[in-house]
Amino acid sequence: MTILVTGATGNVGHHLVERLVAGGHPVRALTRDPAKARLPEGAEAVAGDFADLSSVERALDGVTGLHLMTTFGPKNETVPHSAQLASAALAAGVKRVTLLWNGYRGPVEDAFAALNAVELQPGEFMSNALTWAEEIKAEGVVREAFGHIGHAPVHEGDIAAVAAVALTTDGLAGQQIPLTGPETLNVADQVGAINDATGKDVRFVALSEDDGRLRMQALGYDEATIDYVLGWREAPPAWTQRPNDAVERATGRPARTFAEWAREHADAFR
Repeated sequence: MTILVTGATGNVGHHLVERLVAGGHPVRALTRDPAKARLPEGAEAVAGDFADLSSVERALDGVTGLHLMTTFGPKNETVPHSAQLASAALAAGVKRVTLLWNGYRGPVEDAFAALNAVELQPGEFMSNALTWAEEIKAEGVVREAFGHIGHAPVHEGDIAAVAAVALTTDGLAGQQIPLTGPETLNVADQVGAINDATGKDVRFVALSEDDGRLRMQALGYDEATIDYVLGWREAPPAWTQRPNDAVERATGRPARTFAEWAREHADAFR
């Protein structure tokens, strides 16, 4: 009952690998460079890249469960060859699939519909706050556009926890699951939680949309990604702003708070 986890060293993937291994499930972790992957003992690291379809097809050999990213790389490109990947998964005998979206349903979800894939649809990731780390350490400040608008961010470990349930049981098959955290927060609220966790006195500086664009350009984001992120921040889907209980219903425990996340990642901001 081997489970293949793509994006195994990413924000969600590494939590999922750890959870599955801890639960006694055989795990194959797909990563571009297995030698550099820091995986828990018991996980099998294999080399693969979405740009190389044959490498992913090889990794599917003997797999019965699949956690699949729908985008990859620094530009969040849609995973290519989705129809071929779905056919390869079906031929390999995959029985359970989880798909991690990037804010919208697309060709990957359509291709895997026949496998009753579980579509994980997180709103704002708590881990997005890590993009503030360098400014916090260097200047003690967070600069964002549309920072007054609230979201209900979800802990990446909670996304992984739901994925683990979907990959090891049948109760969530075929569902689309919007995932949020337990509270609505704006950027100032999140900065306050980081201050509490670190003992720092970080300031929030509100940016105009134009200045927010310049900030993201300086961080190396392409224009399409900037348009998408700023558009999401300015006018997020309404459901992403309201807490839901999807994590608790799937896993049996409440979703973690941003304060908990901030304590876990305090060293990143020091």
